Amino acid sequence: MTNPSGTDLDRVSDPKGEIFIIKLRAFHGHSRHNGKNKSVPFFGMPAHVMQRGHNRDPVFFSDQDYLEYLRCLKHAADASGCQVHAYVLMTNHVHLLVTPETKASISQLFQGLGRHKGHIIQSQAYLLSCMRYIEMNPVRTGMVDHPAQYRWSSYPANALGVSHAIVQHHAEYIALSASAKHRQKAYQALFDENLEGAVHGLFRQSLQSGTPLGNDRFKAQVEAAIGKKIGWVAPGRPKKKPDMKK
Repeated sequence: MTNPSGTDLDRVSDPKGEIFIIKLRAFHGHSRHNGKNKSVPFFGMPAHVMQRGHNRDPVFFSDQDYLEYLRCLKHAADASGCQVHAYVLMTNHVHLLVTPETKASISQLFQGLGRHKGHIIQSQAYLLSCMRYIEMNPVRTGMVDHPAQYRWSSYPANALGVSHAIVQHHAEYIALSASAKHRQKAYQALFDENLEGAVHGLFRQSLQSGTPLGNDRFKAQVEAAIGKKIGWVAPGRPKKKPDMKK
């Protein structure tokens, strides 16, 4: 799979664990560039993907709407080979953190779910921060005071150990602790500090602009792979994982 400029992006690597942002837009699996079905050139890497209602209009009006979306998401994720690590369903948009198993997995996932955009996460350091960013959405908008109070997110599965048919834990999350109980406590600790200013701005800018986030070495790798200069978002300082392994 190549990007629109014709360059194979599978060769981009980052041994230091940075984050690469690539903007993806599709409608029922079709690219805006030429109308042909496109697949994402990365697989095996977590992808933060967002869907928004047309003109930012609401898309969920009742509990049944949320439940139907989750039913469709479960079916599409299983059929396409996408693992869902985190999600939140807001009134007019959805955030997902997924890992595609093949190059075509994400486009297949959204063939039935609709238009999307997103960024690929290579950095293990940023994965947990991205999960926090996603699950903090209802708090940022003033809908609830704490993510545990919001029904339509993966927070209960990741932080409270609630069994969930959709959520599959990423290895980086599992590495928080060998004990499920201590793993959940470690994950909850990620939400204790107020990181909204820096982290929110970082993810939002990267998501909206589609620009890479990482060091100069990684930037050079990306530019060499796609054969042109790219925009750049200065990397932030992600929250360190709590040392609670037991």
